[in-house]
Amino acid sequence: MQVGPNNVLLGHFRPFYTMFLSISKKIMKMKGHCKIWFFESVGGAVVIGSLSSFIFAVLCAYVYVFPKFQPVIRDYGVPESSDPIGRCNVFDGKWMPDQSYPLYNASECPFAERGFDCLANRRRDKDYLKWRWKPRNCEIPRLNMTEILEELRGKRIVFAGDSLSRTQWESMICILMTGVEDKKNVYEVNGNKITKQIRFLGVRFSSLDLSIDFYRSVFLVQPGPAPRRAPKRVKTALKLDKMDDISKEWIDADVLVFNSGHWWTPSKLFEMGWYFQVGGSLKLGMPISSAFRTALETWAAWAEATINPNRTSVFFRTFESSHWSGQNRNSCKVTRQPWSKTRGRDRSQFSDIVIKVVKNMAIPVTVLHVTPMGAFRSDAHVGTWSDNPSVPDCSHWCLPGVPDTWNEILLSYLLSENELYL
Repeated sequence: MQVGPNNVLLGHFRPFYTMFLSISKKIMKMKGHCKIWFFESVGGAVVIGSLSSFIFAVLCAYVYVFPKFQPVIRDYGVPESSDPIGRCNVFDGKWMPDQSYPLYNASECPFAERGFDCLANRRRDKDYLKWRWKPRNCEIPRLNMTEILEELRGKRIVFAGDSLSRTQWESMICILMTGVEDKKNVYEVNGNKITKQIRFLGVRFSSLDLSIDFYRSVFLVQPGPAPRRAPKRVKTALKLDKMDDISKEWIDADVLVFNSGHWWTPSKLFEMGWYFQVGGSLKLGMPISSAFRTALETWAAWAEATINPNRTSVFFRTFESSHWSGQNRNSCKVTRQPWSKTRGRDRSQFSDIVIKVVKNMAIPVTVLHVTPMGAFRSDAHVGTWSDNPSVPDCSHWCLPGVPDTWNEILLSYLLSENELYL
């Protein structure tokens, strides 16, 4: 049985109410023994009325003031609610064998990038497809595509970030397409093929008036030319205090899913002539972790100033575990089975920064903390089963695969009774 907020509130005031009745009874008894006459007069009524008004005023003040000071508690798993995953950190769990997986056939999904379709690229073992994420204390609801598509009708979902964001975007489309009878009603709005460098890809489910968009913004902040008199090694300045100019396209989305992290490395920054800038000043000695935090704070300020939380549900996915090995972390060995232990890959400084920045935001943002679950999946990377087998890949994931689990969790958030912001 649930206790309503009014009953809880009255519980706080029961001692005052009891004290008030006790005082009244004692005073009434005094009428006979002490011959107090004022209770039979107008003055007695005034005293009783004043005391009653005082108690009522205190009660009203409590109701008005205290809700404003209720503590805001942020959870980095699934927030508490009445849904099946509500009272559980859905990101704390383990991988279980499940023969009902995968959720789709990538070869039958025109939006699954050939470079991520490991089976089509001659991967022979299929065990990596047969794993389901099982949270420690709850279950991720099985997808009901009829319900999901109906809830998403007329909505716009936007993924913004790097190629791992594009992988999640592809996964989401392939999952949703399994519930669409006429696949011709699903198309890329500009007729574009999926490529690594294209900045915008938009897929429309015309029968549902549903759009699933991807924007390539690997840093989320604005790159620009090197300022005048910059050292010759500076080819591009990453303006940490300015949002990517493509961010204006994200504002009217119903769901926003962000990520960043894989490009924040020396090889993709300094070795390519990319350095950090704040205001008009280059920050040549700024550590990458500090720059990432500054960029995330810029993103957070933009989100707080721009996004209407009554319309848009905002998610930020943490750093996705990779499984490079060797002294220089340039060796990629994909295993046949998931690791039984995370071997330290369940933590990331980028993930920690995301969590800390989001914790201090003034609007609700849900962190999809996928770092720990990915740490086990040394078996699920593209490896040499890509469209360029000469370049092994232990960062990206095969499709179907791990990104499908991210989307199962994302859809569970959107469909749960108390977390449905659409």
